[in-house]
Amino acid sequence: MKSDSQKSHKSFHEDFSKSKSRYFHYGSTGTKADFKFNMGVDSPTDPEKKILSFKLDPLDEAGPGKGPEIISKKFTHFGTYSTRLKVPDVKDKQPNVGAVVGYFTYHDDDQEGLSEIDFEWLIADPRIIYVGTWTGEHGKLQRIGRIINLAKGEIIETISKINYDGAPTALEGMQNMPETIQAIKNYDASSQFYTYGFDWDSDRMRWWMIHPETADTVTLWDYQGSKLGIPQHASKYRMNFWHTKDWAVEGNPNSLEKPNFPFELEIDWMEYSPEKN
Repeated sequence: MKSDSQKSHKSFHEDFSKSKSRYFHYGSTGTKADFKFNMGVDSPTDPEKKILSFKLDPLDEAGPGKGPEIISKKFTHFGTYSTRLKVPDVKDKQPNVGAVVGYFTYHDDDQEGLSEIDFEWLIADPRIIYVGTWTGEHGKLQRIGRIINLAKGEIIETISKINYDGAPTALEGMQNMPETIQAIKNYDASSQFYTYGFDWDSDRMRWWMIHPETADTVTLWDYQGSKLGIPQHASKYRMNFWHTKDWAVEGNPNSLEKPNFPFELEIDWMEYSPEKN
């Protein structure tokens, strides 16, 4: 009989209204502080909502996984993923904090290598969204990625590279769609809850969000025309929040400070729907 860690999830919607989840377990490798992770608590900014609350512990070391993190109990694979969340507003307390919100899939397989799909925000500038994937074996990891300043309607880059320090190559054609993007006026991931998602297929990746005023689906990146960088094997569905000391947000090289406050990420819900065969 397979353990939960070997099985696959069917469709689910986790609204975090209770103190425990049917679908996720807690997985921080950092400090054991109780305040880092609470489920089924009242939202401080929307009292009508029960949320999953992640708080940074200023005593945590830098690195992904050190801060609060949830991990799906079973595997997920091709399909549609979505969430509604609000990142912390740090501009008055610590505008140069080095901290990352990650909404993502991740599994490192001994034979097949890494399967990772990301939505990320560096909270020092919540106008900017990072999307992309990592695939392959350690030592020659393949990255495809796009950086967008959504408040300006500016695609900063759309690239492929090998390893974290590899030289980036600009992607073109079907791998670079859409080539332009409309600004969302006053977009700021810390100003309110937004809904984000991605569609994962074997030959296509699409990252999107729901427009806060029109409710239209806004395509952030529709990557197709190549299987380069598209994960092919199953992964685990995750959310995390952590301190980075070496990844500064675009345009602000000073944004690497250790967090001085227990900044709070609010997660309303997470959803997964596997691809129909």
